[in-house]
Amino acid sequence: MPKIFIGKVVSTKMKDTVVVLVERKLRHPLYRKVIARRKKYKAHVDGLELEVGDAVRIRETRPISKDKHFIVMEKLEKKISSKRKT
Repeated sequence: MPKIFIGKVVSTKMKDTVVVLVERKLRHPLYRKVIARRKKYKAHVDGLELEVGDAVRIRETRPISKDKHFIVMEKLEKKISSKRKT
């Protein structure tokens, strides 16, 4: 079963490749506080027009290059805004 993640596009500067930031939340085993872990994945894009900030679903696939082993399945939303109040 391939891994499937939902994340936000953070870079579109490469040809046929986007960088997707995936955030997952977990509970610390000792202190029980919820913490966020982030990881960036390079994903192959075929025929989709993506911009920085778009939400996408990526799926694990065979290695396409040295560090690209995910493919963009679909575009979920256009531009996720991350507005923080201080």
